Amino acid sequence: MSNIKEAFVFNLKYSDMPQEPKSERTPEYRNISVSDVIVRNVQTPLKIVGLEEAPITGIVLKNIQMEGAKGKSIIKDCKDIVLDNVVVNGEKFQISATDKAMSFQSSKSLGTVLDDISKRFGVRLKYDVDTTGLVLPYADFRIRPYSLEESLTNVLAPFDFKFVKQNDKLYKIKAYEYARRTTADGEKLLGYLSSLYNDDKTFEKRAAVLRKEVREKLGIDNILSECVPNPTIKLSKERKYNGYKVQNFALETLKGKYVCGSIYSPLKGGKHPLIICPNGHFNKGRYREDQQQRMGTLARMGAICVDYDLVGWGESTDKHATPMSHVMQVVNGVKILDYMLSSRKDIDVKRIGVNGGSGGGTQSVLLTTIDNRYAASAPVVSLSSYFDGGCPCESGMPIQQAGGGTCNAELAATFAPRPMLIVSDGGDWTKDVPGLEYPYLQNVYGFYNQRSRVENVHLPKEGHDFGINKRNAVYDFFSRVFNLDIKMVNEKLVTIESEELLKRR
Repeated sequence: MSNIKEAFVFNLKYSDMPQEPKSERTPEYRNISVSDVIVRNVQTPLKIVGLEEAPITGIVLKNIQMEGAKGKSIIKDCKDIVLDNVVVNGEKFQISATDKAMSFQSSKSLGTVLDDISKRFGVRLKYDVDTTGLVLPYADFRIRPYSLEESLTNVLAPFDFKFVKQNDKLYKIKAYEYARRTTADGEKLLGYLSSLYNDDKTFEKRAAVLRKEVREKLGIDNILSECVPNPTIKLSKERKYNGYKVQNFALETLKGKYVCGSIYSPLKGGKHPLIICPNGHFNKGRYREDQQQRMGTLARMGAICVDYDLVGWGESTDKHATPMSHVMQVVNGVKILDYMLSSRKDIDVKRIGVNGGSGGGTQSVLLTTIDNRYAASAPVVSLSSYFDGGCPCESGMPIQQAGGGTCNAELAATFAPRPMLIVSDGGDWTKDVPGLEYPYLQNVYGFYNQRSRVENVHLPKEGHDFGINKRNAVYDFFSRVFNLDIKMVNEKLVTIESEELLKRR
């Protein structure tokens, strides 16, 4: 810009009206950023004039060069003004102490403060958030020279941001996550929850409250009441393989809406256990190879297994990452179990299990919380006292507020004293299970003198997946609790079908 009267103008005082109480008609200027501008021959470099009842706030000027400026800047009734490399006539511009600016001395751009922290403590910061234009009041007062993490906590708090330590030299800056807390938070919560009960009678009272309030906060009974009473079921032809067979289905839940999946059954006759297998967020969902290997192997061992799409995945046309998905995925599990028990004569109703990984593990815990028909449960790489699930389909509804505050570990405990396997690993939020959630669950099972009925297989060198060691733990668990044939475990004999074939009806 060149040959202009005023370079930068932020002016709310555009008339001589007297000060008045702030109301809905009061104008506001706030959180405006301007950068990388060159100005030549200007009368007034900078004019920032707010109202006494509504100061202008959060103006950030960065990398501004002004030459040939003839007049003075005007700054009045404003606060949190950040001037970063603003040069007027060759000199760094500073707001005069005689100007009636408010609180500008302590404010800096958030980006500048974080850059300073990075240099001071010798770490690298990685950003999952946009800090452009954000102004931090009392910036210098938030720094703790003896603590990087306390400094970050103080600096990020006004913006609802948080940090996650990746390693000693790398920290990630993220938006606050209501569903994810810390190991220390989990320890405190489980300590508090453990103080609420000291035997089976007091725990049963607590469990009854949780079951009731989880249903209410989930809103599942309203949705179940809207499900069609005589649902349409669409079945494919059965496909027979080595020791098992597969049949696709589409089951109507709400009018015109279907949940789709596949039923894996043993070739042998007689009564079989049934294992409901909700899916998590693993790539390719129920169509992936390790999912088919697990379904086919459990069927070869003697169990009927049902897996089905997440809401918004596979054949589902609904949106996935919504609170309604949280409800509908549980509804789908309930309605599939209803259908299987009402339509088949080869199911042993005393041997009904649930097994899922990641988000499927979260669903497994929730299904056992609201449905008492299950006799065994095996959530894999999911259970935590401080992580509710990173997707709205796992944590979209406020079920963690049940009973005045709960967590997935306590919801899992409501399954006591029935058999439960927790599979955990060292590469995700289940890394603390052996020393945190598992002892808590053992304590609850101990109220019933059944500590041995809750098991933990921990794989400290593995990460977040449903790999072979995790599947082997599942095979071993169900072979014992449901009397399945462990000698039939041979994943090489499972036929991997195409996604197209698994959708065909």
